[in-house]
Amino acid sequence: MRRLWVMLSLLLASSAWGQDLRVLTWQEMIPPDAPPVKLITAPIHDLSKMADALSMEAAPAAHQLAPDAPVVKSLNGQRVRLPGYIVPLEVSEEGRVIEFLLVPYFGACIHVPPPPPNQIVHVTSELGVKVDELYQPYWIEGPMQVKSSTSELADAGYQMEADKILVYELADQ
Repeated sequence: MRRLWVMLSLLLASSAWGQDLRVLTWQEMIPPDAPPVKLITAPIHDLSKMADALSMEAAPAAHQLAPDAPVVKSLNGQRVRLPGYIVPLEVSEEGRVIEFLLVPYFGACIHVPPPPPNQIVHVTSELGVKVDELYQPYWIEGPMQVKSSTSELADAGYQMEADKILVYELADQ
């Protein structure tokens, strides 16, 4: 009987823990009173021009959009689930991406000016993820930190230690 009670308690605790996972949108990471920033996304989504876009990688880095963009401080410490695209920063010996920037659209930080810091999350993951295609979106789950970081590619306004990294599918919403 005690064993059943322990199992039931663990089940209830894990389901309660899962309930405070917030599905976050990129728009919610921008304070409502922040000045608008025009993101440059149009050419990135035209996959027929991907070769041209990828050839621009060798070009000098573009300046980041709105480098002083404000963040939403109330997100600090919240467990979130956020969809986005992975821009690798560090790959393990096993070929898994263990540190990356999560961005709202494909190609950000590679061939166009990076989005503002409030639209970039610096993510670390102990296990990492095998990224075969950079245009594949992912769900990232974990505790959000409102804490800036700087990399060669861009400044991020948020950080996260990923608990889960899942391939994004429309049915997942």
